[in-house]
Amino acid sequence: MRGFGPGDSFLADCPARLAVELIADKWTVVVLAGLSKGPVRHGELIELIGGISRKVLTQTLRRLKAHGLVRRHAYAEAPPRVEYELTPLGATLIDPIHILTEWARANGDAVLDALDADSEPVAHHG
Repeated sequence: MRGFGPGDSFLADCPARLAVELIADKWTVVVLAGLSKGPVRHGELIELIGGISRKVLTQTLRRLKAHGLVRRHAYAEAPPRVEYELTPLGATLIDPIHILTEWARANGDAVLDALDADSEPVAHHG
């Protein structure tokens, strides 16, 4: 296997690496999948996703909005209503997310079996 070289997509200053780091975040793919069916309110996303705190969801949505993957729409109503939806750029990730989801369904047991088989403690170097 060769190392990274000049012009490689995963060098620290490359946009491709930034994009991979963004979608590799623990909650990004789950939030994007939650938005894949159309606009959703913050509270609905909390229920849909499960296991994510309001604070972390807010941070994730802000990061995705800043990177152009999610749009936030605040309605001038009382009480205020805010919905989030995918931008056209964010929607381009739905097919790859579905492919990863299918891979996870097909291989999740094998991954867990491998983890169970590797019962040796991990050495930490300090």
